[in-house]
Amino acid sequence: MADNENKLTFGRLRDEVRSPVETVAQKLSSDLGDNVRSITVVGSALTDDFLPGKSDINIVVVLGKRDLESLNKLADSARTLAKLKVAPPVIMTSEYIERSRDVFAIEFMDFQLTHQTVFGPDPFAKLVFEKPDVRLQCERELKATLVRLRQSYIASGASPAVMRDVLISTVTGLVPLLRAMLWLHEAGRPIQAAETLTEASKKFSVMPDVLLDILSWRRKKGRLQTKEMQADFEMVYAIVDKFARIVDSLEVS
Repeated sequence: MADNENKLTFGRLRDEVRSPVETVAQKLSSDLGDNVRSITVVGSALTDDFLPGKSDINIVVVLGKRDLESLNKLADSARTLAKLKVAPPVIMTSEYIERSRDVFAIEFMDFQLTHQTVFGPDPFAKLVFEKPDVRLQCERELKATLVRLRQSYIASGASPAVMRDVLISTVTGLVPLLRAMLWLHEAGRPIQAAETLTEASKKFSVMPDVLLDILSWRRKKGRLQTKEMQADFEMVYAIVDKFARIVDSLEVS
């Protein structure tokens, strides 16, 4: 590998992200050697949605080959990763990325939108996606979200405490799906979560208030009363169902 490709480049990483990423990147390069093709930071660590001390730092590591030896070395680093608030790396190969553009289109589109490659060549910059693949994944994920909401409500015994976490997870999980829906409609895709919810709500005629309110819960502790939880649940369920119906009826080519 050329010398300039062996250098770590941190670009727009904030200070609280740069230090742990540098530690992990150096360890990966030391442990895995030439099998590491690239290391890329993705997601909220690059945006103002990142919550220091709470949010995990997400990285994608592209290997030349996926083998058990490499996975074992990564597994040996589990405690170090957890201490640094770095999530277990997403391990891929270049061939896997190319073969998976259809089934993981939404995830890869989000990586492409918000990422910083700190080592090696950028694995996402040149990816191209097909609208039918994106539409189908949106439909599948939105309908699966409706199933999870129903199951979670039942499994929790309609517990306001549990459902508060479920609603937060649901709304944050909607963000990449709504970015994909905006892309399908050839609209701009905001990077920030709140801006995405606002733009998508405007585009698809949905009131964003409950979604933005639930998104804000991530930054504060709180308790829900039963009636409040039930009202929020009903509104979120109806909104997700509307998004699913919009995608279901969308014709793309």
